Amino acid sequence: MRKLVLLVVLGFSSIVFAQKKSKVLLTIDGEKITISDFKRVYEKNLDAIDNEEAKDVEKNLDLFINYKLKVKEAYGINLDTLTSYVREMETYRNQLSAPYMQDSAFINKLVKDAYFRTKNEVKAKHILIITPKTPSPKDTLEAYQKIVKIRDRIIKGEDFEEVAIEVSEDPSTRDDQKSGKPGNRGNLGYFSAFRMVYPFEAAAYNTKVGEVSEPFRTSFGYHILKVDSLRQSKGEVEVAHILITDTSTNGEALANEVYKKLQSDEQFGALARQYSGDVGTKSKGGKLRQFGPGMMVKPFEDAAYSLQKEGEYSKPFQTRFGWHIVQLIKKHPIAPFSEMESDLKSKVRSGDRAQLSQKAVINKLKKKYAIVENEQAKDIFNRTDLKSISKDSLQSIILSINDLKITQEQFVNYLNKSTDIPVYQSFEDFKDSEILSYYKDNLEKSEPEFAYTIQEYKDGLLLFELMQQKIWEKSSKDSLGLKTFFNDHIKEYQPKVLDSIKGQVMNDYQNFLEKNWISDLRRKSVIDVDKRQLKKLIKFYKSN
Repeated sequence: MRKLVLLVVLGFSSIVFAQKKSKVLLTIDGEKITISDFKRVYEKNLDAIDNEEAKDVEKNLDLFINYKLKVKEAYGINLDTLTSYVREMETYRNQLSAPYMQDSAFINKLVKDAYFRTKNEVKAKHILIITPKTPSPKDTLEAYQKIVKIRDRIIKGEDFEEVAIEVSEDPSTRDDQKSGKPGNRGNLGYFSAFRMVYPFEAAAYNTKVGEVSEPFRTSFGYHILKVDSLRQSKGEVEVAHILITDTSTNGEALANEVYKKLQSDEQFGALARQYSGDVGTKSKGGKLRQFGPGMMVKPFEDAAYSLQKEGEYSKPFQTRFGWHIVQLIKKHPIAPFSEMESDLKSKVRSGDRAQLSQKAVINKLKKKYAIVENEQAKDIFNRTDLKSISKDSLQSIILSINDLKITQEQFVNYLNKSTDIPVYQSFEDFKDSEILSYYKDNLEKSEPEFAYTIQEYKDGLLLFELMQQKIWEKSSKDSLGLKTFFNDHIKEYQPKVLDSIKGQVMNDYQNFLEKNWISDLRRKSVIDVDKRQLKKLIKFYKSN
């Protein structure tokens, strides 16, 4: 019963939300409750009612009044100040407000973009100029100017790969002198959605084949890229492999020997368990996780994708890990958008794209709110001792958002928690953060559905706690009261004894306690139902 109560009350509660043109149906101790308030609750519960008698409007109004009286009692004894309640509400409010911090239309666009970029893969090469982890304005400007000059060289006709070898700060570009591993000359091969940091992915897909992108920035620094081709994705494949880690001629000989065994109809899985040097997969018959383009070394990827029929296996081939034989288990082509939409939306919301959606919300709010920056108060940006200025000297208003006034002290506190980002950039981040916080703190005023839902949860939690104190704890701890109730109603339970039906008696006792409690609450309250409006309401539901 306890587990169900919170769900029940959430379905039966409602915020008294003032609505224009909605007549007052009843008042409880001066609190006006409109027809719209009751209709919202009543209609919300109709789907859960399985018989006509339970749909009776007057009976539901009585239950609604009982509920309102209980919630009023909970607020009256300050249950909303309990630490556990405050903590629970804070957690729930954060969860409930999270979708409002994202622009749903923008999210949908990102999801459609992600599907196109999943269905079509791009091949590109790049040049990187690294910036420090916490760059100064000077670092940023120098890196940008450097990448602009590099792009100009390529636009004027120099070969992209030759320039990449000369100037790119991506260490994989040039040959590794120690290991002898050849550099990639800036070539990244084919990739699709979610394989690169988002700014890089966006630049690649927004640049036409054969063209060089404008400079763009990621967390690594400044880049330019050139798109070589765009093709329909091959999808993903599921394969098993046998790895011979010996890279010498002996290893090649063993790989050929295993291949001959396969041609003699010996089982691939059994041979993998016997010969493979991949300790992570040999016990599973060599099975690897499903993968797509760009996730494996190129020779392995090429061999896997060249197989056409399930069960078909490759000839031995070599990678830097050794000699492989690959068997195709299954091909996984790109599914229709309708099948991938939910998963793509989850990836978009949990990845770096979500920041773009949040930024879109902030940009909308900037147009909606009255935001004022105090340029004089911002003069503190020029002080070298900014983080150690006394609080008394930081009380000027530096930013206002509608009626909210934000002091220099609040910004400095934010600055002390942040990394060594330049002050001017930190202020922009701080401003965005404050705008979003203001929106979140005032969601009840701007988003009616949020207001209804959060109030429902508030009232539901309070009622749960109140029922715990008034009914459940009393019935379980008051053994004398339970025994007295049993004796007073012993005719209803004969010939059974209390111990044999204690659960049933306790449930009846709880109902008895609640009934008496409700009667007491009604005696102490002034309840006035507008009979005329109630008749209209009954007539309305009978005719529909």
